[in-house]
Amino acid sequence: MKRASGILLHITSLPSPYGVGTMGEAAYRFIDFLRKAGQQYWQILPTGPTGYGDSPYQSYSTFAGNPYFLDLDLLKEAGVLTAAEVQEQEHRYHHPEQVDFGWLYETRFALFRNGYDRCKRDYRERLTAFAADQGWVKDYALYMALKKKCGGGSWQDWPIEMRTRKKSALQAAEQELADEIGYWVFLQYLFEEQWQALRRYANESGVRLIGDIPIYVAADSADVWANQKVFQLDREGRPKKIAGCPPDGFSPTGQLWGNPVYDWAYLEKQDYRWWLDRLAVCGSRYDVVRIDHFRGFASYYAVPYGEETAENGEWLEGPGMKLFSKVKETLPQMDIIAEDLGFLTPEVYQLLEDSGYPGMKILEFAFDSSEQSDYLPHNYPRKAVVYPGTHDNDTAAGWCETANYHDKQFACEYFGCAPKDLPWGFVRAALLSVADLAIVQMQDYLGLPSSARMNTPATFGNNWVWRMREGVLTSELIDKIARLTWLTGRWPS
Repeated sequence: MKRASGILLHITSLPSPYGVGTMGEAAYRFIDFLRKAGQQYWQILPTGPTGYGDSPYQSYSTFAGNPYFLDLDLLKEAGVLTAAEVQEQEHRYHHPEQVDFGWLYETRFALFRNGYDRCKRDYRERLTAFAADQGWVKDYALYMALKKKCGGGSWQDWPIEMRTRKKSALQAAEQELADEIGYWVFLQYLFEEQWQALRRYANESGVRLIGDIPIYVAADSADVWANQKVFQLDREGRPKKIAGCPPDGFSPTGQLWGNPVYDWAYLEKQDYRWWLDRLAVCGSRYDVVRIDHFRGFASYYAVPYGEETAENGEWLEGPGMKLFSKVKETLPQMDIIAEDLGFLTPEVYQLLEDSGYPGMKILEFAFDSSEQSDYLPHNYPRKAVVYPGTHDNDTAAGWCETANYHDKQFACEYFGCAPKDLPWGFVRAALLSVADLAIVQMQDYLGLPSSARMNTPATFGNNWVWRMREGVLTSELIDKIARLTWLTGRWPS
C-alpha cells in the first residue's frame, strides 16, 4: 500500500432531497470532491439491509445491498419510478441533517413495490440471470418473503417446517410467494446495477472504495437461517452461545452483542467456504475490505445464550491463520485492513503479523496523560491505517469538548497547537504520521461537534442518523485538504 489518504463517510450520510444518502448525484459529486482534494480512498460502513435499530452492523444479510441506497432519480431515468412518485418523496421529507429510518421503512418499500409491479415483465430475463449468477440471492429473497408472510418476526419464531428448512415446505413457499420473492431479487438487481456504476466512476477517478464487514452476522438474518450448521445453534435454531465483550473499565458487566458465534470446527471441514463466498462478494464490490473485530479470529468471547450480562462468558480459540491462509490462496488479490482494536493479546499480535494485514491506529485513544500509549504516532509502523477517530468515536471537536483537562493539555503539547486548534491538530497529526494510509471522518474535516457523531457503542437510539448538509464541500475546503495532503506526501503520484 502506497502512502495515501482518504475520507470516511457512509452512503446514508450523503446529502439528498429524499431523506437519506444514495448512490446518485451526491455520491458522484463526493467522488469528484475526493479527487480534487487528492484523496485516494473513500471508506464506508457495511452496506447490508438494516433492520431493527438501523445499525449497519446488524443486517438481514451480509451479502445483500441496502435498498435505501437506491437513488430515486436514477430509477426515474430507468423508467422504474414516475416523476410524480419521486417528487412526492421530496415533498414529504425535510430534515437535511438526519435520517428518519422509520419514515423510510414506511414509505420507501411501498414506492419500490410500485416500480416492481410496473416493470417486472420487462426485467424478468435479467432477474432470472442475476439470481442464477448470485447464489446467495435466492435464500435472501425467500427469507424476506417469508418474514413478511410471518408478520415480520424473527425466523426463529416461524413455523417449524420453515424454521428447519423442510424441503417440501420451502418448495411450496417458493410457489406461493413467487411474486414477493421476485420483488426482493429486483431490489438487489437494481442495487448491484447502481453500485457497480458508482464504483467504476470512483476507480476511473483514481478513488478506491474501502468496504467494511462485521465479523459476526445478525441472529435474525438470511445468513443464519440458510446456513444453520455454520453457527453454534440448538435444534430450535436458537444460539447456544452469543458474541460479546468481557467486563472492563468501560462496562463493568461487559457487553452482550447477541450475534450467534461460528462453529469453526464445521467451517474448517468445509474449507471455510461460507467465509470465502462472503469475502468474494465483498471483493466484487470494494477495492479494500476492513474486517471488523479482527481479534475474534485469534480467540473470541462467547456467552451462554440467555445470560443477562457478559460476566459469565469464556474465551474460545478462533480459526487463526487456517482461515486467512485459505483467503490468501483463494482470493490472492484481496486487500484487507484488520480492525485490531480492543483487548489484544500476544496471539492477536501474532495473527496480525502472520496475515500481513495492516492494523488500525486511533489518535483519540492516544492521549491518556497518565501513561504512554501505542496509539501515539511516534510508535506507529508504516503498515498501518491511522484515524483521528472512527464511526464509533466522538468527532475530534467533540473529544476536545469532553476530554479532561490533562489529556487535552497532553494533546496540545504533542501536536504543538493551542486548544482552539486541537481538532485540526488531530487531522494534521494523522496525515503527518508514518502510517501508509490516513483516513479522516468527514465530520472532522468539517469541524463538527458531538451532535454529528455517527455511533455511540452500547447505546440505542439516535445512532447512524447523521447527514452532511448540502453545500459544505466548498472550494476552500478542497484547497485546505489538498494542501495538507500534498505537504504530508500523500498526494496521488
